[in-house]
Amino acid sequence: MAKKDEKEKKFEEHLESLEKSVSSLESGELGLEESLQTYEEGVAALKKCHEILDRAEKKVQILLKGDSGELEPQTFEVKKAVDKEKEDRKKHQAGEGEIDF
Repeated sequence: MAKKDEKEKKFEEHLESLEKSVSSLESGELGLEESLQTYEEGVAALKKCHEILDRAEKKVQILLKGDSGELEPQTFEVKKAVDKEKEDRKKHQAGEGEIDF
């Protein structure tokens, strides 16, 4: 079976590679050159993990945005509170609402 290209690896595979690098380094059994190589591999795996997480976070942000371009509330309770706050602001701006200090 051919080895997967670095770009095709999944987050979990990069994380596993990072964990193996850390375990090898913590064992203290590697020589200097092997330790440096393992450290470089671990740093590369960590960077890939961060890249994948950043892309996932951006996708989630896009999915949460509504037509207005603002983040949509996650739960009904939060949406209800946000809607009430918006309504209160409109009343206040129109001079209808009470002002709480």
